[in-house]
Amino acid sequence: MAVTETTTVGYGSRVKNSFGGIGAGFMMIVIGTCLLWWNEGRAVKTAKMLEEAQGVAVHIDNVDNVDPSLTGQLIHATAMTATADVLQDEQFGYSTSAIKLDRKVEYYQFVERSSSTTKDKLGGSQETTTTYTCEKAWTNSPVSSSEFHGTNESQYVNMTLMQFDNDHKVAENVAFGGYRLNSSLIAGMHGSMPSELNIDESILKSWNTQIARMVETPEQRAAAEMASKLAAQLVETVDSANVDSTAQAAPEVVIDDNRYEYVHVAKNVVYFGKNPNSPQIGDVRVTFTQVNPGLVSILAQVDGDSFVSFKGKNGKTLSAISMGRRSMDEMFEQQESANTMWLWIWRVIGTLLVCGGLKGIFDFLSTLLKVVPFLSSIMNWGVNLICNIIGVVWSLLVIAVAWIFYRPLVAFGIIAVVVAIVGFFAWRGGKLDKFIAKKN
Repeated sequence: MAVTETTTVGYGSRVKNSFGGIGAGFMMIVIGTCLLWWNEGRAVKTAKMLEEAQGVAVHIDNVDNVDPSLTGQLIHATAMTATADVLQDEQFGYSTSAIKLDRKVEYYQFVERSSSTTKDKLGGSQETTTTYTCEKAWTNSPVSSSEFHGTNESQYVNMTLMQFDNDHKVAENVAFGGYRLNSSLIAGMHGSMPSELNIDESILKSWNTQIARMVETPEQRAAAEMASKLAAQLVETVDSANVDSTAQAAPEVVIDDNRYEYVHVAKNVVYFGKNPNSPQIGDVRVTFTQVNPGLVSILAQVDGDSFVSFKGKNGKTLSAISMGRRSMDEMFEQQESANTMWLWIWRVIGTLLVCGGLKGIFDFLSTLLKVVPFLSSIMNWGVNLICNIIGVVWSLLVIAVAWIFYRPLVAFGIIAVVVAIVGFFAWRGGKLDKFIAKKN
């Protein structure tokens, strides 16, 4: 069932809020500018460190035995990993020999979704209509249905049969040929596989009984207790009878402690609920995965029988691991590609912050005209266009100035682009002025 709420913000409040956004806008510009400056320096320093590292790195064909002469050298090598560590999940009574063991917990819950539409009203007020709906979905944590909007009916009440935390365990001792991987290299290993479970039956029965007692009705609980008492009386009657050892044995009385089947184990999943194929609110799904030993390639500095990160002259560090066989050139190309990717990600984020900050500063102009929505829309379009242009130009200038300290030729190229953009808009503006003058 959908619930709709409508709220109205008056013209005075909107104007006040828009002026309040000026401070936040300046803060966004400062943060965006600092981010752009830091990012350019980071990228250049990382590129120089990779260039330095590639010049001193050596490939080692065989690392089956520790070579003291390699201590302090940046090496590339490929070898099989191995571990004798046993990773144990105490709560589930499960253990396995692996590099990593992960427990992921999901809950089948009612989830509230919302969608909003806003409308400017004549006079400057703003009307917002929000529609809330509930749907069933798997979530990473229990959802409090008491916080839902206007859905206090019993059909939207959440509960959970069991509650567990996600868990992540990592082996401390991982061999790489005759060497040991350090913690950062171990953390970089990936390639999760399903972890075949073997959970003790006593734990499963205990969970099943716990859930059954929680969900059964008072009538079911009374019937179960009566059946248990009758079964116990029957056992006492059979034991007290004087039965000859050669006579036919009395039938065995079996009490079904697992009459409610609420716990199911299938491969790497433990499912708490009546039917895994038809989930109900409160059901819980726990999935186990592990990273097994395998062939890996590394770039790292040798430190005795282990490894540390290579540190360049500018302080930047390098330590990398790739699953499978990767050549030294391939691993350096991966590092260079990652550096370029993050360079552009942070550039985009920084530019968006600057543009958003400018819009926050000048948003009051369009808000003042909200009394006539049509005029406000035109002003808003113009403000957005101008703020985006200024924001991009400002970001390019920051990038260019930052690069002057590192690569002046590139910086001058960026400045030339900025000058071209400004010149283009100035030229277009001049033509527009001439056109208007002729019309008049």
